Amino acid sequence: MKPLHRHLVNTSRKVLCTAALAASLTTAAVVTNTPTADAGEAEPTPDSPQATDRGDARLELPDLVADPPLPPGATTPEGAASGIPATALDAYRRAEISVAAALPGCKLPWQLLAGIGRVESVHASGYGLKADGYTEKPIRGPRLDGNGFAEIRDTDKGEWDADAVYDRAVGPMQFIPSTWLTWKADGNGDGQRDPNNIYDAALGAGLYLCAGGRNLSDASQLDRAVLSYNYSREYVNTVLGYMRQYQAGAAQVPNPPAGNYPTPTPPGTLPTPLPPISKQPVTPPVTPPVTPPVTPPTVPPEKPTPAAHLDKLELFDAAELKAEAESAFAQAPKAKALLSDGKPAVGQTVVFAVEEDTTGGTVFTADGKDFAVVTTDAQGVAAVPALKAGFKAGGFTLRATAYDASRQLTTKLTGSVTPKPVPVADLLARTDDGPKVPEAETGKSFTGLQFLATAKGEPVPLAKATAGLVEKNAAGEWVPVDPATAKGPFFKGKDGEKLTTLELPATGDDGRIALPELFTTDVAPGTYTLRVSISDKVFAIVELKVTAKPETTPTPSPSPSASATASASKAAQ
Repeated sequence: MKPLHRHLVNTSRKVLCTAALAASLTTAAVVTNTPTADAGEAEPTPDSPQATDRGDARLELPDLVADPPLPPGATTPEGAASGIPATALDAYRRAEISVAAALPGCKLPWQLLAGIGRVESVHASGYGLKADGYTEKPIRGPRLDGNGFAEIRDTDKGEWDADAVYDRAVGPMQFIPSTWLTWKADGNGDGQRDPNNIYDAALGAGLYLCAGGRNLSDASQLDRAVLSYNYSREYVNTVLGYMRQYQAGAAQVPNPPAGNYPTPTPPGTLPTPLPPISKQPVTPPVTPPVTPPVTPPTVPPEKPTPAAHLDKLELFDAAELKAEAESAFAQAPKAKALLSDGKPAVGQTVVFAVEEDTTGGTVFTADGKDFAVVTTDAQGVAAVPALKAGFKAGGFTLRATAYDASRQLTTKLTGSVTPKPVPVADLLARTDDGPKVPEAETGKSFTGLQFLATAKGEPVPLAKATAGLVEKNAAGEWVPVDPATAKGPFFKGKDGEKLTTLELPATGDDGRIALPELFTTDVAPGTYTLRVSISDKVFAIVELKVTAKPETTPTPSPSPSASATASASKAAQ
């Protein structure tokens, strides 16, 4: 029991310390909303220095760093992305807890920070990530001197990026120094705020993304937040693609060592230096002619075959997705990933996402989410999971995206949702608790009449109904009364005019409809017939009884003699 108790105590201490740390941040970048110089931004925008084209820190390395490999025998959950170094994973999760304590309305997922960390530096892999959050090698992006990237003059006097002329993005989350000045944070409680430390950088990135009161559970606000970090649609799609992969599962792996990146050999062959020329004339010795040896033709060395990389992603088996509202899509499209050598990309992760959705929520039926992560099979094929249409008519885009260490491939398919057909009612019945034959005195009204439309016992919404006074003709058929001669109960129009027939509002979602007030002003006592109909074959007949007002008997006045007698009697008493 002691080891377990010690583990719980340590865990509690870590959470309490992290919450306290987050609370202390609220007086710094979190609450600062005044748009004055050096006061930070209420909500970072696409024209912020952080959002400019700042290149890729990995461009300094001869080869792009790949995802850190899993230990022998280790596996990730099905559909999950590759592993995340232990220290990076801890930093992302700590940042999520801290931001949740300081800004509970932001709903920052650690997987979003992991997506940014993956795109910016592959979680500091290849730079020698250490347990304390620092790296053996500095992580610095290209010089932002306007040569191929944005031009940002120095803002930190070279403190973070070792460049006193131009800025360079720094650290695992690639902060511009001026951005770090505003959003710097202490993510591991060591009293330092250093963008080169992944704990500090992850927390600073979380605060930056949550600025301006953003709620990152809202797709549009999440989109704006990532755009403010790097104003590129491809960047947003890539970050969110990795975020969704990590949401499907991620494996913790040991911190990889610093990579040993050799200096690339210059192309071509250097010329052989010639011997120095003597100034004294030299008489060449007479030598017998020598037959030159036959030199075999030079065979150029074979160039190494480059490793196959992800080269193509395409959707097939469906040109378009169509379904009725709230129903499953019958089409089952698939995505196929191919390598540059034409072979299938086996085990390739493909992210399917529902975007630009106006259907009220088209989702994957397995978990009700708008994205799914699938791994390709031996033929390089990943099937799109079953989709359920939203509750209203509209459209959406199904995006399939696959990634490798150096590229992103995307393909899209449009989808449409048509209105759910309204079933035809086969029964209309009165449902109120009034008497079978409602009664009303002349001058009063019939109220509270209610009806229910059903089809095979199920309520029918949006059914159009008509109510009107009817009478039987010579053939015994119900026909509308003549408005010009009708003397029975009536509805009132918008301008107060008398109506013997009225179009009723459509039935509600429960299939019910309430009848408007029926007036009996100047209507003679008698029995009248009301028909409420949905079609010629589906209707309900109600008898309405109008009764006469009860006659009032006047109270007789006392005679003068009787009054006098009563007064005399009182006086005598």
